[in-house]
Amino acid sequence: MPVDPKFKSDLAMIMEHRHDLGADLWTTPDKRLLKGAPFSTLECVGYLLDLGLGPDDPVIGQAIELTFSTWLPDGRFRLHPKGTPMPCQTAFAARILCRAGLATDHRIQATLDHLLGSQWQDSGWRCNRFPFGKGPSTEHSNPHPTLQALDAFRLSGHAGKEEKLDLAVGCLLDHWDTKKPIGPCQYGIGTLFMQPEFPFRTYNLFYWVYVLSFYPSARADDRFHAAYQALASKTVDDQIVIERVVPKLAKLSFCRKGEPSILATRHWREINTNLAT
Repeated sequence: MPVDPKFKSDLAMIMEHRHDLGADLWTTPDKRLLKGAPFSTLECVGYLLDLGLGPDDPVIGQAIELTFSTWLPDGRFRLHPKGTPMPCQTAFAARILCRAGLATDHRIQATLDHLLGSQWQDSGWRCNRFPFGKGPSTEHSNPHPTLQALDAFRLSGHAGKEEKLDLAVGCLLDHWDTKKPIGPCQYGIGTLFMQPEFPFRTYNLFYWVYVLSFYPSARADDRFHAAYQALASKTVDDQIVIERVVPKLAKLSFCRKGEPSILATRHWREINTNLAT
């Protein structure tokens, strides 16, 4: 699919960064696919998909091949050549590859099986890494990787069909109640969370409502509807206005802070379509 002419400058800007780290496709010579945020390999593939490119595009096709080169036979992805594969990395890779239309690939099927078999005790996903130290709150799963995993599963057609996923949905709905920072990476629901952000990079209200809107168990829950109303209250003329964007993306026209975003608003309309089912 060709990129809308109004976004050609955005495409050019993203492409300008593809050799920043010493290799092609926004990565390092040793294939660190998450290094260089917000212009890492997986993030940039996500932006290109947002702009309308598909897996038939040569750059995305090469990036898909590069990402699969980090896939392990047990379904995990090793996105750092010397690091331990972690659930957050595997969920991120699965989400991007599913967005690129690879949900039925046998490797992604193995990845989804791995994720279903590796949920934490509260049914979310949790990495065994503690950048802020250990405590009672770190016994919870990490909300953002859990949200990304649920995004991958809805893209692969699993939403509403797996009890284990509904339990993961419940984990995020519970977080709406507590709002306290939880998980080893201490994700909370506060002022920053409530600011709609796009592209979908972080744990925030817009991404939270968007993903959960695909799950019938969430749509039947009052906590989801409270979050939906909070998001709806921030729309202007039924459009999503970007309240937060990482500074390095500030020049991209499709996610300009303080302005309505055409691409973000498409996702807002998807949410409303989901709620009408």
